[in-house]
Amino acid sequence: MDFRNFKIPYNINPQYSKKTVYFSMEFALEQVLKIYSGGLGFLAGSHMRSAYNLKQNLIGIGILWKFGYYDQARNHDQTLQPVWTRKMYSFLEDTGIKFQIEIHSAPVWVKVWYLDPEIFNTAPMFFLSTDVPENDHVSKTICHKLYDANESTKLAQYILLGKGGAKLLDEMNIEREVYHLNEAHGLPAAFYLLKKYNGDLSKVREKLVFTTHTPEEAGNEKHNLKLCYDMSYFSGYSMEDIKSIEGADDDRFNHSLCALKMARIANGVSQLHGVVSRAMWNKYPGICEITSITNAQEFKYWADKPLYNAKDENDETVFDYRKKHLKKKLFSIVADQTGNLFNPNIFTIVWARRFAGYKRAELLLHDKDRFYRLLNHSKYPVQIIWAGKPYPMDYSAISTFNTLVEESKNHKNMAVLTGYELSLSKSLKQGSDLW
Repeated sequence: MDFRNFKIPYNINPQYSKKTVYFSMEFALEQVLKIYSGGLGFLAGSHMRSAYNLKQNLIGIGILWKFGYYDQARNHDQTLQPVWTRKMYSFLEDTGIKFQIEIHSAPVWVKVWYLDPEIFNTAPMFFLSTDVPENDHVSKTICHKLYDANESTKLAQYILLGKGGAKLLDEMNIEREVYHLNEAHGLPAAFYLLKKYNGDLSKVREKLVFTTHTPEEAGNEKHNLKLCYDMSYFSGYSMEDIKSIEGADDDRFNHSLCALKMARIANGVSQLHGVVSRAMWNKYPGICEITSITNAQEFKYWADKPLYNAKDENDETVFDYRKKHLKKKLFSIVADQTGNLFNPNIFTIVWARRFAGYKRAELLLHDKDRFYRLLNHSKYPVQIIWAGKPYPMDYSAISTFNTLVEESKNHKNMAVLTGYELSLSKSLKQGSDLW
């Protein structure tokens, strides 16, 4: 394939012919490709699969994380142990494209890998890597760990995604009408375009759209403006230029606010989130319109077809049989990890998502007496499963995970699972009675 003159390798549906590029720090496409951490990646992955199903004129751009997020292992006492293992993917194609971008006032080489749409039934995708011999050690580590804890490295990752992704399109002679940022991580693409259009912000706005996910202003990322400038985040524009665009009155650069100032339109990820986002951001003059587009997942990937066929045919016997089969598959994982033998005839509750404080994984344990009555109810027995990955440097979330593990040792109908990735997530969704 001639990647310098790339063409979408399937017939575009005329209904979805708008030329779009989609930037995301993470994509949950398939279990084998470990370049995601949680819901942001799950959404992006579903977008890529849906784009393939609809034959949209869309390209995905991400980063090829050498060590992924992390592998969730256990210590000898069953508590959480983060492990970083180098990932290898023989199904990715070397495009032969290498180019340089500026990070921290120095040239950094970027290598590009390609995921063919037929591998996982996705839109065509390109993944950027700085782990090449031409780079020094620090530059190589930019693409090592998803959401690196070091602030400078994290900013370098955003620059790689945004500036690197935008430059890749030029390297491949691809023109896109829409640049879609899934969260503000890829915002350096906007400054790359601003420089390309000689400072004409209106031309950037014509192309840029932005999906915001965070419902609290404090949760939207801010970094020291001088640090961002020193990292070459702004493609050569001065701090005064950036302040005039962003409009903030302090020295903390607000990525989401700036994205709202530079985009043509933005969206929240539910009807309520759209309302909250508009109320949260409308105090800032000059932001774009914020609409609401409810998050969704690509149905065909997650659904168990025999179960849904039985539901559609209103066949309760087949439905119950299939549901018990799915529960047994899930419970074999529970038994393998924890030694607890769950019963497919018992109502099963699942809490599974990325472990973070605001998601309140421990909420059921807030009233211990009530929780114990729930677990030990003889008339209405239940089984409860937790699963999820805390951020490896979020010690509070790790403590919550480990507290649940310790509590589970006292109950044969409670389990805490590791390895919450696409495969386990699918098993949990299909095997749960209450999600």
